[in-house]
Amino acid sequence: MNPFASIGRGTIGMLSEIGRFSAFAGRAIAAVFSPPLFLGQFLRQCWQIGYLSLPVIGITAVFIGAALALNIYVGGARFNAEQFVPNIVVLGITRELGPVLAGLMLAGRVSAGIAAEIGTMRVTEQIDAMTTLSTDPFRYLIAPRVLAATLTLPILVLVADIIGVMGGYLIAVNSLDFNGAAYLRNTFDFVEAQDVILGLVKAGVFGFIIAAMGAYQGYHSSGGALGVGRATTNAVVGSIVLILAVNYLITALFVE
Repeated sequence: MNPFASIGRGTIGMLSEIGRFSAFAGRAIAAVFSPPLFLGQFLRQCWQIGYLSLPVIGITAVFIGAALALNIYVGGARFNAEQFVPNIVVLGITRELGPVLAGLMLAGRVSAGIAAEIGTMRVTEQIDAMTTLSTDPFRYLIAPRVLAATLTLPILVLVADIIGVMGGYLIAVNSLDFNGAAYLRNTFDFVEAQDVILGLVKAGVFGFIIAAMGAYQGYHSSGGALGVGRATTNAVVGSIVLILAVNYLITALFVE
């Protein structure tokens, strides 16, 4: 009945969960740099996480770029600043919207899939059997997924940046009466290498978070199908929260 006791238990539980995840992530990083590397597993995960996510990322990027151009034009028209549409579109997509939205989309697709796959292996005792056969599950199951997500998400974000900018370009030229050559010239003149690099750095960190969170929830799942479902939900929610929090931290670090 004491509300402070409930708050204390919740805080301690949250801190202990953060500690367990941090220890799990550290062990996953160690497994990535420890031989052997299961190349077949790594390439399969690159295909599933990277290539199969391209349609989702591309569709998301083109509509975000188009909507961003429309909203910036509406806001800029109030101050006679419509000419800044290409500048703000490319800056917003490369620094923020590209990596964050790609990360959120992959959190729903990839993190849930990893949690469900590893969670099913946990509740059916396949991971225990793997350990009995002297195969490290971290090296065989978790390291290829973490490495694949960390390496492929920056590539996906780079593709999303290009598609998102072109989505804004199509709307600006066809609906807002912008000159196409002038729009592209303003875009290339305004964007800087550090803007793109910031987005790619975020993407690499987000990819690691997505894979590590999915593997963590699946690896520690229990209770049959109900536990796997709970692990899948926790993986998506945890990935999204961490992506948004880490996005702010990285942005503040680069701004300062």
